[in-house]
Amino acid sequence: MFTMGTDFKYQYAESWFRQMDKLIHYVNKDGRVNALYSTPSIYTDAKFSANEPWPLKTNDFFPYADNPNAYWTGYFTSRPALKRYVRMMSGYYLAARQLEFFIGRSKSGSTTDSLGDALALAQHHDAVTGTEKQHVANDYAKRLSIGYKKAEELVSTSLGCLSESDSNSRCSSPTTKFGQCPLLNITYCPPSEMNLSQGKSLVVLVYNSLGWKREDVLRIPVMSDSIVVHDSEGREIESQLLPIANASSHLRDRHVKAYLGTSPAASPKFWVAFPASVPPLGFSTYFISSGKRSASISSTSTLNSQGSESRNLQVGQGHLKLQYDAAGALSQYSDSKTQVEANFEQKYKYYIGQDGGGDDPQASGAYIFRPKDVVPIKTDGQVPPMILRGPILDEVHQQINPWIYQITRVYKGKDYMETEFIVGPIPIDDENGKELSTEIITSMATNKTFYIDSSGRDFIKRVRDYRSEWKIQVNQPVAGNYYPINLGIYVEDGSKELSILVDRSVGGSSIKDGQIEIMLHRRLLNDDGRGVAEALEEKVCLDDQCEGLVIQGKYYLKIDPQGDGARWRRTFGQELYSPLLLAFAEKDGGNWANSHVSSFSAMDPTYSLPENVALLTLEAGEHKDLSAPASVDLKRVFPDKKIGKIIETSLSANQERAAMEKKRLKWKVAGPPPKENVVRGGPVDPSKLVVELAPMEIRTFVINFDHRLAAHPI
Repeated sequence: MFTMGTDFKYQYAESWFRQMDKLIHYVNKDGRVNALYSTPSIYTDAKFSANEPWPLKTNDFFPYADNPNAYWTGYFTSRPALKRYVRMMSGYYLAARQLEFFIGRSKSGSTTDSLGDALALAQHHDAVTGTEKQHVANDYAKRLSIGYKKAEELVSTSLGCLSESDSNSRCSSPTTKFGQCPLLNITYCPPSEMNLSQGKSLVVLVYNSLGWKREDVLRIPVMSDSIVVHDSEGREIESQLLPIANASSHLRDRHVKAYLGTSPAASPKFWVAFPASVPPLGFSTYFISSGKRSASISSTSTLNSQGSESRNLQVGQGHLKLQYDAAGALSQYSDSKTQVEANFEQKYKYYIGQDGGGDDPQASGAYIFRPKDVVPIKTDGQVPPMILRGPILDEVHQQINPWIYQITRVYKGKDYMETEFIVGPIPIDDENGKELSTEIITSMATNKTFYIDSSGRDFIKRVRDYRSEWKIQVNQPVAGNYYPINLGIYVEDGSKELSILVDRSVGGSSIKDGQIEIMLHRRLLNDDGRGVAEALEEKVCLDDQCEGLVIQGKYYLKIDPQGDGARWRRTFGQELYSPLLLAFAEKDGGNWANSHVSSFSAMDPTYSLPENVALLTLEAGEHKDLSAPASVDLKRVFPDKKIGKIIETSLSANQERAAMEKKRLKWKVAGPPPKENVVRGGPVDPSKLVVELAPMEIRTFVINFDHRLAAHPI
């Protein structure tokens, strides 16, 4: 196989093909070799017909480099805002397609097709990776936005139909109009900023796209501190008000105007937090109104104003506690339920990107991560951390430096800590590009070993400065040990596991034993010479003034006894991929329950998918319980529909599985024979309609429902 051409070569296709024609002509004229324009299938068939054994490769190629000092590990983090946008839209698309199915696909109205097309385009290897020119990145984001707006209309219609008690499955014009808040991450949610006086209430509909019941805490911006929250049964539930940080308000004001062209009329003063319980493949409804009995207002204090240092520097209302030292630094994690206790620090640092000057042109850029120095960031001692305490969660607010703001949250009913960060604009007045990382430092003896997910599924063992299949000399000890993190990273020491899960794809590593770091943001001033022909210099412009990109995001940390971390990584990881969908409506007096369904589940109310099974992927693996085979009862997944026919297909549903397996080539493998102990689910009995799933298995089926009840397949 001679692969002809790389990026951009076929912009001049006529001259390129003319030269290849000449090459083929003269090679064949010699007579010793037969050259031809080929295809992957022709090449594969030729190799198979040689009847030779081939070496078996089971791991990946990460991290890779095209030069001893040029590791392609920077793009794991490049364009973090676009990476987050793709992740958000992927979860939204999953939920929207489910709702589209529940009410029936429209031939003339809004569909999910445009969003699906935009997401597919964003999977290009120079799209979500962040290795495109700025105007191309803008185009990807624009297509996602257009697709979202069309899907948003469908979601609003679907939820309106499902929530109105007199609607049927072919409803297309519900009277209830649900609004949504795609900019909720920057505290902008017009539906929730309504005036709740004169008997009005905010209706919050919460949809769960997963196949099991979920318990979570919602946070919604509101204008008033006289708030009461009721559930779908009309019961008042516990709620808590948290003041919105100035950093969040500034982010909102600037970016709303940049995105929408107008400034928001007013700014909400509080987040209202309350617990939500949502059935599988269904929704629950909550009501926020003004009332004499208001939500608990969080008590506020600062670390340097505390009286009792040993007692008051502890944060957490449940069994998870975080300890801060007198200087305001996080120092200890303890969980009374699991008896886990660990000393650790959380810090920030930035790498100064190599500028590529002189005799060595390898610069840090969109693709390449090549640090020439590392600078630790000291927390701004002039602004002491602020603690917000309440019955649902505690928050610790820290102004790390002028361009990094951090909020750490510990929920009473949760067993992990959540860290929100607002980063940027990264300063470049010293004419140095910078790559910002946060790191968790512990005393765990991890023996150079850490584990990072492979495309969000299995976790792969990584060993610092080591490759299992060849000897390697790592000239770049940081960049040469960075890997792509799509879901999470963890380390273990024989007694406990430290896990971090992320909200978007990032780069990360364990550069030292007991340490984990993830890169959050990059702003660089030089092109790395790999085809982009631009520096990675993202900006947001407002009123003809441009500033470096600010990003907001979260990561989640948990420490477990050895062997117990997989359950959290799998179940909570799936919840990160498929977040709860929030929709809002206004209720002006009256009883919502008289005209609406307050709770809904598409599944049998007594049934829930096993917690290691999702509708699109199976989340199982190394946990002793989650790595067991699972079963899915399709009759109970679709209790109101009669399944007429079920056919198993390839994963992409473009051919039947039986036909595909007949054509599969059986290759000879060099060396020891591969292990054949792979377990797979068996055929589906059409009378029982129970699907078996083995650990890490994905199966795709085309189901046709009885035409008298439904006219479309899923």
